Amino acid sequence: MDATSTSTRRTGRRPGRSHAREDILRAARASFAAHGYEGTTIRGVARGADVDPALVHHYFGTKDALFATALELPLNPAEVVPELFSSGTEDVGERLVSFFLSRWDSPAFRQPLEALVRSAASHEEAAAMLREFIGGEVLSAVAGAIDGEDAPLRAALVFSQMAGLAVARYGLRVEPLASAEPEVLVAAVAPTVQRYATGDLLPSEGARPSARSG
Repeated sequence: MDATSTSTRRTGRRPGRSHAREDILRAARASFAAHGYEGTTIRGVARGADVDPALVHHYFGTKDALFATALELPLNPAEVVPELFSSGTEDVGERLVSFFLSRWDSPAFRQPLEALVRSAASHEEAAAMLREFIGGEVLSAVAGAIDGEDAPLRAALVFSQMAGLAVARYGLRVEPLASAEPEVLVAAVAPTVQRYATGDLLPSEGARPSARSG
């Protein structure tokens, strides 16, 4: 068997390359984050990974399957959240904000989330995946750690604060928020997250607005 026939059978990946699948996933995450679901193509992902499109189909089949696999997050909320609450609820706001800022500053964590949010804006299946992930993974984990009758509401409020911070800092890159030091954001945001998790959600009697008479 000559060298020509050997190289012919290697169509789809460079000779000696062993990380094609990981390269494809990396390229897919970058494309979904930059262009959303509709703007991402198998050929474009293959170009970004420097492989033949047939190899993308070989590993993942369809674009839907590639999308689902590419959005596997590098952490499991069901494991991370209980660990953050393991020391009790005192100062849990500071722990939550510090932890997630450190993760969001890592492209490996942030890029799948950006891809999911951008794709959800234009593709119903992506939107359904985002709702399922938030409701089934994030909110249930936080509510389980907080406990109590109002735990689901508290979990949703905590999520709203953290998600808003993520969108403004990393998605829209609103200044000076985008360039603020993490410790500044922890000091500013953690008290609100702490109140959502453990504080009084209702105004005191004296602070409640009185109803106007007709």
